[in-house]
Amino acid sequence: MTRAFLEINRLSLMQRILRAGALPALLALLIGSFGCRPGPGPSTDLATRPVRVVATTSIIADLARAVGGDRVAVTGLMGPGVDPHLYKASEGDVARMAGADLILYNGLHLEGKMVDLFEQMRQRGVPIYAVAEGVPEDAYLASPDYPGNYDPHLWFDVTLWMQAARYVAQRLAALDTTHAATYTARADAYLTELEALDRYVRDRAATIPAPQRVLITSHDAFGYFGRAYGFEVHGLQGLSTAVEAGTADVQRLADFVVARRIPALFVESSVSPRGIEAVRAAVRARGFEVQIGGHLYSDALGNPGTPAETYIGTVRHNIDTIVQALAPSSATP
Repeated sequence: MTRAFLEINRLSLMQRILRAGALPALLALLIGSFGCRPGPGPSTDLATRPVRVVATTSIIADLARAVGGDRVAVTGLMGPGVDPHLYKASEGDVARMAGADLILYNGLHLEGKMVDLFEQMRQRGVPIYAVAEGVPEDAYLASPDYPGNYDPHLWFDVTLWMQAARYVAQRLAALDTTHAATYTARADAYLTELEALDRYVRDRAATIPAPQRVLITSHDAFGYFGRAYGFEVHGLQGLSTAVEAGTADVQRLADFVVARRIPALFVESSVSPRGIEAVRAAVRARGFEVQIGGHLYSDALGNPGTPAETYIGTVRHNIDTIVQALAPSSATP
């Protein structure tokens, strides 16, 4: 048999196993392909090559690159516009994770359909961490939909994402001890940028009169943003897009928009605009006109080559879009 024939058959087997839901068997096959992992702890050759980091969301991948620089080779599993609440790992994702030196994910059930996969990787000795672990639990927002759980969208409060950045630097330094000082220095520099970003958001938010700081979006992703920067936030869907909004949700939100005379609604890059368009139509049927204020990036960054391809660019885009729609006279920074 040729090597190409064997590889085709191996991939076909992986696909059949994943479709059948037999995740442990697939992991055994993949990790066998990479050889025996010696168990948790830093690899002996990291001093001479980049650390292979796999990150679930584009937001976390950007954070790893910012902190790791040339010392990391980052693979992001979810690209622009991908909804992590609904994301299911492919066989290629499983292979990439099995061959990683470090896996970073958000946690707090953001990647709800990958929880079993994370646990399997952990049991097989792949270093895997939730960046939410870098944020104190008393800073978490409780979930209104799922008692005992928390809102996973920590990155919308820049000060909390600063803590996540420090945590990622610590995890990289512990793994790649030879270059620990590099990660610390890069994290310090990045934190300075994030401090400036936080000030920018606060200054821009302050240009909107307090009664007008009402943010209505496709799903309830902006709770941390609202708490940090003084906005009243309402999402058509709940914290997870896995639960769809019903007619009653649309009508209830439409009533709120009309009663408060909200000037603009916002769609999200990773969520279908149909729900917000339905709210807008219901508002119009009540004799009031509300505009679509623009699209916000919520669970994913923007396309490569655009200002929103980085976390910093995304946050600036969001606040500028919000100000443009809610306080047009203050739109120019």
